[in-house]
Amino acid sequence: MNLHDWIDELSDVLGVEDEMDEGLVLDLARVVAHAVERPAAPVTSYLLGYAAGAAGANAEEVERLAARAQRLAEAWDKPADAPDPDDVDDPVPDDRGVDHSGDTLD
Repeated sequence: MNLHDWIDELSDVLGVEDEMDEGLVLDLARVVAHAVERPAAPVTSYLLGYAAGAAGANAEEVERLAARAQRLAEAWDKPADAPDPDDVDDPVPDDRGVDHSGDTLD
């Protein structure tokens, strides 16, 4: 079985009737994997599909969405091991011995 056969079978199982441009998706995934980081490739592909489906995009619109994602990836300048400035490394207090059963959320 080759990739095209897999895509056809998977599309049948998922109820997807539109044809897809696997070359477009694979090219985008390759760029993202190299420019951002490998795990970003399948996430990007998923989000492209989600955005296309939510917008009811035709093939030309999917190409435009993919091009936007690819431009973002190509301009990405954050190394995979760069710290996220939004992450907080505050120590979490150990309060396992504290009874919180009467606590309420404000």
